[in-house]
Amino acid sequence: MTALIDRVWKRHRRAEPSWASDDVAATWQLVSLLLDYPTDDLVCRAAELASVAAALPPALGGGLTAYLSEVEATDLGVLQRDYVDTFDVTRKCALHLTYATCGDTRRRGVALVQFKQAFRASGVELDDADAELPDYLPIVLEFAALTDREAGWKLLTDHRVSIELLHRALAKRKSRWLPVVESLRATLPVLDGTDEEALARLIAAGPPSEEVGIDGALDPYVAVPQSGSADAFHPGPQSLGSTIPVGAPR
Repeated sequence: MTALIDRVWKRHRRAEPSWASDDVAATWQLVSLLLDYPTDDLVCRAAELASVAAALPPALGGGLTAYLSEVEATDLGVLQRDYVDTFDVTRKCALHLTYATCGDTRRRGVALVQFKQAFRASGVELDDADAELPDYLPIVLEFAALTDREAGWKLLTDHRVSIELLHRALAKRKSRWLPVVESLRATLPVLDGTDEEALARLIAAGPPSEEVGIDGALDPYVAVPQSGSADAFHPGPQSLGSTIPVGAPR
């Protein structure tokens, strides 16, 4: 089943966004902010962010504007508790792109290394103090919006199944974050019948359940790059995380 999922979803990387490049980048950056843990800073910036969302095509900005209206009208403590219950407690709403397809298996360790290699190939070093894995959706979206749209597009479309599963889980919960993910989906290729078949198989099977952890050999933060690999290319590293706070306080 894994081979089928990979074959079906990775063909999307050959597609191109159907919206203007700047609109897609603005949408990705806004979604990265709005899917992160809500803070006082988000509340203070809600009106400013809403004005950016309002300037986007309705299919991209409408859901973002709707969520920002909720931010302004809802107590921050309520938002924070809802966020933790939705994304930190509910496995089906995980914001880590490799979890749905790899679960807690050795294969996920390899997938995480591939994310970090993609970032490094574009000159990006994750800040280990952020305490988030490299497949965390807000990090991937910030990278795609601000650093390398082509590499970011590949990561998003390669893991489109995870985004689709997240959307369906949020829809089932009638979550306040559903419109945010719908805005993200609007930037990605439209699904067809084959996609739906692959998705149905994954939903039926669920994430792989082999619980082996990630040992040092597979840890994306200590993996040693091989000669000639993308990880060996290190042009002027920069740090992600200065634009958005990453992850909920633990």
